[in-house]
Amino acid sequence: AYKSHILTKKSAKRKRNLRKATITDATNVKNMKKAMPYL
Repeated sequence: AYKSHILTKKSAKRKRNLRKATITDATNVKNMKKAMPYL
């Protein structure tokens, strides 16, 4: 998520972290579903 978007501003460290599969914890699922209803 959020990786292939504006990479020039981001540090290598941030890009490396973005490479990991982003898993939202259970508390965040409801918010994520609200934010991304099309997924």
